[in-house]
Amino acid sequence: MQRLYDFLRRHPTGVDTFWAVALLAFGSLWVADVSSDRLLGASVVLLLGLVVALRRRAPRHMLLLAVGVGIAQLLLDVPINPADFAMLVIIYTVAAHDGPRWASRLALAAGVAAAPLAQLRWPAREVSSAGQIFFTIVMTVPFVLAWVLGDSMRTRRAYLAQLEERASRLEREREAQAKVAVAAERARIARELHDVVAHNVSVMVVQADGAAYVLDNSPEMARQALETISSTGRQALAEMRRLLGILRTGEPEEAGEYVPQPDVEQIEDLVEQVRTAGLPVDFTVEGTPRPLPSGVELTAYRIVQEALTNTRKHGGPDVGARVRLTYFDDGLGLLVEDDGRGAAQEVYEDGGADGRGHGLIGMRERVGMVGGTLDAGPRPGGGFRISALLPLKPAH
Repeated sequence: MQRLYDFLRRHPTGVDTFWAVALLAFGSLWVADVSSDRLLGASVVLLLGLVVALRRRAPRHMLLLAVGVGIAQLLLDVPINPADFAMLVIIYTVAAHDGPRWASRLALAAGVAAAPLAQLRWPAREVSSAGQIFFTIVMTVPFVLAWVLGDSMRTRRAYLAQLEERASRLEREREAQAKVAVAAERARIARELHDVVAHNVSVMVVQADGAAYVLDNSPEMARQALETISSTGRQALAEMRRLLGILRTGEPEEAGEYVPQPDVEQIEDLVEQVRTAGLPVDFTVEGTPRPLPSGVELTAYRIVQEALTNTRKHGGPDVGARVRLTYFDDGLGLLVEDDGRGAAQEVYEDGGADGRGHGLIGMRERVGMVGGTLDAGPRPGGGFRISALLPLKPAH
C-alpha cells in the first residue's frame, strides 16, 4: 500500500490524467444524450478534461481556461454537464497552490459567481423566486468549500515548510556551535599541553643538568635530582593522560585514572617544586583564601606555572622570583616577577618575532576567557613582571 502511495505521489500528472479520462467518460455519456449541438458539447467536455489533467502542471493557465470555458458555456448556451465538476477541482487546486494571490482571488470570485450566473442563464422551471435563491445558495456552497479547503491546505503546507526551514536552520546553527566548541576545546587542550610540557620538561632538564654536574662530587645530590626528575615526569604523564582522556570516548571505566585539574591550593606545591629545581621563589598570600570558580583556579595555576617556566628559561644565572596571590572581594590578583635579565621584547608580544611566544599568548587567552586582565613586560629595574586580575564572576 505504501508503494502504491509513493508511486502516486511521484506521478501526479498520471493520476490527474486518470481522473480526466474518467470525467471524459461521464461527459461523453452526456454528449451522447444531448439534443443540441453535440460537437460544441464535446469540445467543452474535452477542454474541461484537459483542465483536470494539467491542473497541477499549470494551475493558473488551467484556471483561465476553465473560466473561458464557463463564459463560452453561458454565451453559447451549453447546459451544465458532468464535466463542469472540473471547475470545482481547479478552484481547489489554485487555492492550494503557492502561486500569486490574484489567481486564488480569481478562483474564489469565479466559484461564487458560477451558480448565480448559471441560475440566471438556465433558471429552474416551476420554482418560486425563494426556491431559486435557495437553490443558488446551495449550489454556491461547494465552490466556496473547495476554495476554503484548498487555501487551508496551502496555509498548512506553508506552515510545515516554515517548520522544516526553522528545524534546518537550528540544525545548521547547532553544527556551527559544535564546530566552535570543538575549536575552543582544541585550543584549551593545546594550552594545557603546552603548560604541562613546558613546565615539567624544563624542571627535568634543569635537574638533569644539575645531576650531571654533581654526579662525581656529590652522589647524594645527584640522586636527589634524579628523584625530582622521576616525580616530575610522573606528574607530567598523569596530566597528559588526563588531557588525552578528554579526547577519548566510550571509556568511562578509566575515568579514575585521570587526575583532577590543578587549583590555587596547588600553587604552593608548584613553587616548592621550582625551589627544588634550583630557583629561589618567595611566595606570599594576602587576603582570606576561599573557594574560587574552577576556571579561575586553573587559570591562576597556569599563569604562575608559565611565569616561573619563563623565569627559568630567560632569567639567566642567579635569578630569583616572587609570587604573590591577593584575594580581593571581587577577584584574585596575581603577581609574578623576577630580578633576572628578562625576556626580549618580541618574546612577550603577541605572536613573537619567530612565532614561538605561545606561552604568554596562552596566558592572555586564559585570562580573557574568565574576563580578567593581564599585563606582562620587563620591569623598570630589570627582570620581568606578569600581573593579572581574575574576576570571581564568570565573563559574559
